[in-house]
Formats: sequence, C-alpha cells, structure tokens
Amino acid sequence: MATRDKKSRPERDDTDESLRVEREKSDDEYSNRQTVIETEADTAVETARARADEVLRATRENADARMARSWTPISARQSVSRERAHEDAALLGERETADEELRDERVERQRALAALLHTEREETNARLLIERARADDGLAARDHFMAMVSHDSRTLLGGIALQATVLKRDAAEDEAGGKTVHAVERIQRFTARLTRLIEDLLDVVSMEAGILRVDPTMQDATALVRESLEAFQPLASAQDLSLEGEIRGDRLMVKLDHERILQVLANLLTNAIKFTPAGGTISLRLEPAGQGVRFAVKDTGSGVSSQQLEAVFQRFWQARREDRRGLGLGLAISKGIVDAHGGRIWVESQPGKGSTFSFTLPGAAPSPA
Repeated sequence: MATRDKKSRPERDDTDESLRVEREKSDDEYSNRQTVIETEADTAVETARARADEVLRATRENADARMARSWTPISARQSVSRERAHEDAALLGERETADEELRDERVERQRALAALLHTEREETNARLLIERARADDGLAARDHFMAMVSHDSRTLLGGIALQATVLKRDAAEDEAGGKTVHAVERIQRFTARLTRLIEDLLDVVSMEAGILRVDPTMQDATALVRESLEAFQPLASAQDLSLEGEIRGDRLMVKLDHERILQVLANLLTNAIKFTPAGGTISLRLEPAGQGVRFAVKDTGSGVSSQQLEAVFQRFWQARREDRRGLGLGLAISKGIVDAHGGRIWVESQPGKGSTFSFTLPGAAPSPA
C-alpha cells in the first residue's frame, strides 16, 4: 500500500497555516495601531474642547463681573443667559454632529480597508493556487520522466548484469579468463551501485510526493537482524572490522515492512562500515522498547560533530565533502521509511568516539518463545 502522511501536502499545509497566522497578526497589529491612533485623536479633541470650554467659561465670568459692576439691568442679564444657553445648545449639537460624522468616517474607512484586504488576499490566494498548479504539473512531468528513465535504465542494467554473468560463466580457466572474471566482477559492482542509486532517487521522489510505499505486517524482528548480520558479515570481514549482534529477547513481534526495514539497516550498516577504520567494531542491537522495538547500529568510527547532528538526515548530506561514494540519500530515505512506519530515528555521536544510529518501530508487546 502507498502510505501518506496525515496531510497529503504537509509543506503546503504548513505554508497555509503560516500565512493564516501572519494575516491574523497583521490584522491584530493594524487594529491595535488604529485603536491607539483613534484613542489619541479622541483624547486630543476632548482636550481641545475642554480648553475651549475653560476659555469660554472664564470669558463669561469676566463678562458677568463687568455687568455686576455696571449695574446692568436684570432683563439684560436674562437676555444674555438665554443667548448663552442657545449658543451652548448649538455648540453641543455641532460637536455631536462632528462626532457622528467622525464615527461614520471611521466605519467607512474600516469597511473600505476590509474590502481592499479581502480583494488583495483573494488575488494572492488565486496566484498561489496557480503557482501550485504549475508546480504540480512540473512535479508530475518530473515523476513521469523519472519513471520512464528508471524503467529503461533498470532494463538496460539488467541486460548488462545478465551479459556479465554469462561472460563470467564462460570465462576460460587461464590467465586471460582470470582477467575477464575480474573485469566482470567490477562491472557487476558498478551495475549494482547504479541500480541502488536509481532506487534511491525514486524513493526520494516518492517521499516528496508523500507516497512512499510500505507494506507492514506483524513479524519477528529478530529474524530481520540475523538476516542483516549474515548479509554484511563478509563485507565487514573484508574491511578488517568486527560485526557483532545483540538480541535482547527470543521473539520481538513488531509490525514492519521486511524489505523496507532491511533497507534501513543496510543503509546504517553500510555507513558504519564506510566510516569505521580497520580493526574497529560495529554492533547491531535489537531490544524491546515499550510496545515496540528499538534497533541500534553502533560503530567505533570517526563520529559526527554536534553541529552536524541535526543535518545528518537531510538529503545529500555528506560527512565529508570530498567523499563521493554516494549522493548522501541513505539516511534521508531511512528517516522517510521509519516515519512511514510511525517510528522515530535519531543519532548519538561524538567526534572520534563513534556513532550510534537508533530507530524505534511501534508494534505488539514482545511475546515469549
């Protein structure tokens, strides 16, 4: 079955969520800034009005004092009071009208801004959808091209490997035949490496599309470890390395895709052998971990610096830039496979003291033999 992440396009979902959060922040920031501006404007108006009222009150008090000293008739004073009341009512009406107009202006401005933002964001969304559609078309074309090239390449490599096998089988048992066998063996190694490279590239494409294929079934993980040890023992011996196995438990049942987890172990063991000097030791350990199991590949190699620990599972990562024995896809693919199983993979390392790559897989609790 083709296993997808919980979200078919996690990067796009993250982008959409980030865009939504940023828009909310922008809206909140604008709203807060606008509120501050309006509050400051209202305060300034209220201060100006209070000062004007104070000036008017002082002026009226002075006028009242002058009228009192000049013995102004009561009728004249009453007329002045009526005029003042009329002026106060008119001023109050003008202020209320100005306040109402200001409120309407602010509401209209807010409505216009909201409409403008909506239009701009709709245009942004439309452009984003267009760009994503173009990207999808490009990815689909790339995937189609990769599928065709990989199919044809594997067919050609299969033919080369077949012919090499025939040449090796028919080689004469003399010096010339020995040279032929040696050359054929090199051809077989090269074709195997090229086939592995093609498979890795296809896995990376599948991971990007969220359709890395895994078919997990309930199995005994101990058999997988023994198979890996048996497969890599000759290579380790040829490099003068000690390859050890440690299985803590008789039967450790876990749900896994046999070939895919074998691929993960092969990547980890290959790296361990590659970076461990002659005379070193590599161990493959399997043990219960909660309701699942933990695999660990430990070596006595060169180790990884703390600055590189976060990058080791990235695509095209190389421990040494001058190392050209691969594209640096093995650990990235291993992480994708473990993630597809619902597990976790990590590394513990110190320069000069080796590394331990571990991953866990969820599953049934270990059962007795």
